[in-house]
Amino acid sequence: MPATRRAWLGLAVLMLPTLLVALDIGVVFLALPAISVELGASGVQQLWLTDVYGFLIAGFLITMGTLGDRIGRRKLLLIGAAAFGVLSIVAAFAPDAGTLIVTRALLGIAGATLMPSTLALISTLFPDAKQRGTAISLWALCQFGGAALGPVLGGVLLAHFWWGSVFLLGAPVMLMLLVAGPLVLPEHRGTGGAGGAGGTKLDPASVVLSLATVLPAVWGIKELATGGGTTAALAVLAGLGFGVAFVRRQRRLTTPLLDLSLFRRPQVGAILATMLLTGLFMAGTGMLVSQYFQLVLGLSPLTAALWYAPMGLAIGLGCVLTPAIVRRVSPRAAITAGLVLGVGGFALVAFAGTAAGLLPASAGLAVVAFGDGPLVALGTGMIVGSVPPERAGSAASTSETCLELGATLGMALLGSLAAAVYRALLVVPSGVDVDRARESLAGAETVGSPALTASAHAAFGSGLSTVAWVSAVAFAVLSVVAGRALKRRERQSRVEMPSSRQSSPSVN
Repeated sequence: MPATRRAWLGLAVLMLPTLLVALDIGVVFLALPAISVELGASGVQQLWLTDVYGFLIAGFLITMGTLGDRIGRRKLLLIGAAAFGVLSIVAAFAPDAGTLIVTRALLGIAGATLMPSTLALISTLFPDAKQRGTAISLWALCQFGGAALGPVLGGVLLAHFWWGSVFLLGAPVMLMLLVAGPLVLPEHRGTGGAGGAGGTKLDPASVVLSLATVLPAVWGIKELATGGGTTAALAVLAGLGFGVAFVRRQRRLTTPLLDLSLFRRPQVGAILATMLLTGLFMAGTGMLVSQYFQLVLGLSPLTAALWYAPMGLAIGLGCVLTPAIVRRVSPRAAITAGLVLGVGGFALVAFAGTAAGLLPASAGLAVVAFGDGPLVALGTGMIVGSVPPERAGSAASTSETCLELGATLGMALLGSLAAAVYRALLVVPSGVDVDRARESLAGAETVGSPALTASAHAAFGSGLSTVAWVSAVAFAVLSVVAGRALKRRERQSRVEMPSSRQSSPSVN
């Protein structure tokens, strides 16, 4: 059934919180120096200001996706929007660093209610698979475009206003959502019973276990990437232990918090794993490129953000063009071709790392991101469309969690690899504090030795180049593995086609 005009208006409304949550992830980075001066934030407090928002989003995505299935997605979306708007104002006028950290944590929880709710409501508004694919592509454009534009917009605001202005964006956007949402967005929840969601309650033990899995694991991985010791390793191990307990509990529940059957479906399992791994290599390489722009090439934060923005815009463009692409080729061909394109993009970044190239680094990231567009758009649609409508929120949150977890792992693991290459290749002149020079590129530059600075720049570039080549090889392998998995699914779908015509169109 074709989507109505109201459905497209609903999509426009849903794009508002998607854009804002993505923007809010990046704007704080440029504001951090001003916040540190005005609020007297210590080094530890600065780390929490940048990390706590993402931590809480990642930790609560699964819980909020399932909660929306059970109490109503529009209801949860509007509750989250109201909370996000109020908390944005509180953050803008926070009197001290502690208050701002707590507010950012609460903003992360509110943000976790918005992302899976928007994606699940899209599946309700657009029952037709082709139109749903177009809608998801536009949704992805807002998500990744917002992440790219966040630092740029933050730089513009900070050039004219005080640091709190970067948080005030949330208030008017969420007010628009609260006014327009009830008019154009339908309410939808599960119908109860086995496999349904309505009429059941969240399992408190599952919620606790999901948080105990994600939060210490993410924190530990980030700490290990920056040289964290025994405490960080124990946090990761604790997260893994709680993860095992979480999985075992989900297998025993009639209506689990996380639908593990998703991972047993060849197509969906392959897509989830591919999304996690591509997110890992893109985020890890992207983080190093952003540091390369500022620390090696000497760009200002705003100029670096402008050169970094094409990455987010390119993945948005790739998502938007995907519906047109799959009218000419199969989804499998679009996804695998995009991954192969990413191999070339990473090769450009690797060249930039050894040749001090600004344009190749920016262009290479954009090529990788554009190639990832079909995977994000088609993969998200496959995941959400693979479950009954009453489980769409849970499926959406699973997709989002894979992306968040992949990005966190990428920044930690690839950052550690680049740091190891940097330390191995750095040549420290005699009479220089070796430990300080090897700690980081920023530490080496504070020594004031031209020879050490030149060596540090070259070593950092080699680290970036190494990471980019590893990412290129990984994308090449992923293109083969994902292509084979999707090809098997295509064959299975052709075999099942006669019977599937008599089954529910909402279940693949």
